[in-house]
Amino acid sequence: MYNDYMSYDIEKSVGFLLAKAYQRGFGIFREQLLPYNITPPQFSLLAFLWQEDGLSQAELSERSQIDRTTMGGLVDRLEEEGLVRRDPHPDDRRAYRVCLTARGKSIEAELCGLADTATVTMTEKLSGREVETLRGLLAKLRK
Repeated sequence: MYNDYMSYDIEKSVGFLLAKAYQRGFGIFREQLLPYNITPPQFSLLAFLWQEDGLSQAELSERSQIDRTTMGGLVDRLEEEGLVRRDPHPDDRRAYRVCLTARGKSIEAELCGLADTATVTMTEKLSGREVETLRGLLAKLRK
């Protein structure tokens, strides 16, 4: 905690540590995804669609906690790469369902393997129990 007698230790700040851990993990994963012309945020959207194909952009936005404007750009780029397509939503004429293309479905195993490798690289200094604890703590902070 900060007090009048000592300066703030930024290197022990939870926010600073989370930001730096995120930057490291993002960089590791980004490097592995480069040959696929996909970014980590785009991978996340694909992963949600691999779980449940045909989500609306609003549903993807809510699940990923990405604002709708940013979401539109991410979907645009995945569409340009031929990984998803927008189909009319059957219940809402103003909305579209984001659906995986055959190519988007075909790269799931390969990209998920890369995600696993990135996680192992990121957490190599942690025990299995520490990784599970970290996941639990991060999930609590996300809510």
